[in-house]
Amino acid sequence: MDMLWSGWGDPARATPLPDAVTGLLRDLLGVKPRSAEPLTLDEIAVPEPAPAAALRALVDAVGGEDHVRTGAEARIRHTRGKSTPDLLRIRDGDVDAIPAAVVLPASHDEVLAVLDVCAEHRLALVPFGGGTSVVGGLSPEPRRPFVALDLARMDALVALDPVSRTATLQPGLRAPHAEALLAEHGFTLGHFPQSYEWATIGGFAAARSSGQASAGYGRFDEMVLGLTVATPAGTLDVGRAPRSAAGPDLRQLVLGSEGAFGVITSVTVRIRPLPETRIYEGWRFASFEEGTAALCRLAQDGPRPTVLRLSDETETLIGLAQPDAIGSSGFPEAAGCMAIVGYEGTEEDTAHRREHAAAVLRDAGGTCLGEAPGERWAHGRYSAPYLRDALLDAGAFAETLETAAFWSRLPELYASVREALTTTLTESGTPPLVMCHISHVYENGASLYFTVVSAQGDDPVAHWAPAKHAANEAILATGGTISHHHGVGSDHRDWYLREAGPLGIDALRAVKRRLDPMGLLNPGILLPTD
Repeated sequence: MDMLWSGWGDPARATPLPDAVTGLLRDLLGVKPRSAEPLTLDEIAVPEPAPAAALRALVDAVGGEDHVRTGAEARIRHTRGKSTPDLLRIRDGDVDAIPAAVVLPASHDEVLAVLDVCAEHRLALVPFGGGTSVVGGLSPEPRRPFVALDLARMDALVALDPVSRTATLQPGLRAPHAEALLAEHGFTLGHFPQSYEWATIGGFAAARSSGQASAGYGRFDEMVLGLTVATPAGTLDVGRAPRSAAGPDLRQLVLGSEGAFGVITSVTVRIRPLPETRIYEGWRFASFEEGTAALCRLAQDGPRPTVLRLSDETETLIGLAQPDAIGSSGFPEAAGCMAIVGYEGTEEDTAHRREHAAAVLRDAGGTCLGEAPGERWAHGRYSAPYLRDALLDAGAFAETLETAAFWSRLPELYASVREALTTTLTESGTPPLVMCHISHVYENGASLYFTVVSAQGDDPVAHWAPAKHAANEAILATGGTISHHHGVGSDHRDWYLREAGPLGIDALRAVKRRLDPMGLLNPGILLPTD
């Protein structure tokens, strides 16, 4: 099934907002219905595809015409990612970032062959997994003819080592399919980001993804043991043991590289036994400050749950802690801040961790609300992007951004980003609703994930740009990282340059020149073009 071209996910799951939410948006934020319907696929005019000579060479590289697509629909479906500005542009027919062709290789060698063709014909190349980027990661800059390298045919479980508990997966394998294949052998990857239903293994590695169960299973980059990468300069194989002191860890050059250094063609990851039980429950805290202190205690001193999340007062009040319940009643018991705490594993271990974590949470001021809020969260854990689309359809602007910092800096970071967003959007005449949650915790710090809703204004893409700029400036000024798990793309690139520093960027430029001397791979993403 193809993802909705003008929105998120399965078109059958796209539902309108409840009347209560529509009324709230109108009364609180002045949201008005859209004056015009989005264009249909047939109404979007696309430029000519790649030259015939290049297309013939691409067909030869991947073994047939069925694997090179130049039709308007295929190319539109591979245009941009799924950020709110991306969707607004594509709904208005803006296809300035459309690929000249979509190519589907079936092997590492075919990827190398496609890279050779692109070099010969001066075509840039953008690796494409699930297409779920929300930071401009699929829009090369400056605009130039490029090929979208769709890795959907590379979707196999290549090897599984039950003794070492490792699996080697191809990059185009979507997360649900990967979990199904591993489950046949009694294992799980344990990686469940909000993009889970559509994102791919290669994309997880390329963007340093972090899943909702990261407190228990870790981030995706912590799971990766080895990688094979096709580059214009040849093949790069990195990682041959669980740990090594043999020089710098070259895996780290690939993890988070967002297709700028090469195309990931296989990923070896650690796997875990399927959990015997999964339990999720809700906890109430009087304030975000109190709840944050409780999460810090669990993260540092344990016992650490598998899932550990905390919504601030606004997000809890609106009900975004459980997106599929937005607009319903039943939240009075969650006044204050809602935390979702989950446990996965053996029954004995889960019961032990749950009992001792509950003692810590109660001592920190928490009140257990039972399993019902946790189960509602688990049922709707992938619903937020569908809610975002419904908000856009209703005339609201909705976007997210995230960061992370050390625990001591988290309060200032939280306040500064909220103030930057609120002030900028209010001054533009579209006062926002700003919500936040902690969704990933570490011994030394945590992430902050903000959701912003406002009226769209006359030009919603232009209306968001100064707010995003202000938020990025606030993040760097208060000690946060420009991205915790969404990645750099083009949206964060200029701030990443400042975060990494001139010498660090020069080192990465040297890697780029060695692996991709012609600058073919995802130009302008992660690093500016020379």
